[in-house]
Amino acid sequence: MSGVWLAATAGAAETRALGRRLGVLARPGLVVLLAGDLGVGKTCFAQGVADGLGVSPGSPVTSPSYTLLNIHQGRLPLYHFDLYRLSTVEDLEDLGYDEVAEGAGVTLVEWADRLSTPLPCSLRIVLRRVDADRRELRFEAADEAGRNLLAELAGAANTL
Repeated sequence: MSGVWLAATAGAAETRALGRRLGVLARPGLVVLLAGDLGVGKTCFAQGVADGLGVSPGSPVTSPSYTLLNIHQGRLPLYHFDLYRLSTVEDLEDLGYDEVAEGAGVTLVEWADRLSTPLPCSLRIVLRRVDADRRELRFEAADEAGRNLLAELAGAANTL
């Protein structure tokens, strides 16, 4: 499989379901960068990832725009960053990004495209609004771990 995979969803439930499949397949140290316009479904996708990781419904995943980081416990910890209000990689140091990225959990970064310097990752996902309900998600693997995960994710999607 190449390092790019396109997926389409028709509504929030399908976007969450795709995120859930990623969460089920996620391994420790995974870093996923999410990009896309406001309201396109980044947090909805993150909710699915949390579900796939087994995060308790009692620990709801919401956009952490004002807190910048939320940590959720599941099969693996989910470190959910929102960089909407940040613009430089140095801003992440105060949040403890270096201590968690590529560690024992899964790091999911919304608004990663706002940083002046790209973050290292295994997978980049760009969400694009097609119409009021439909979304296109472009998955780009940035390393071997990302390519392997992408192959598993695409395979899982083909068996549904």
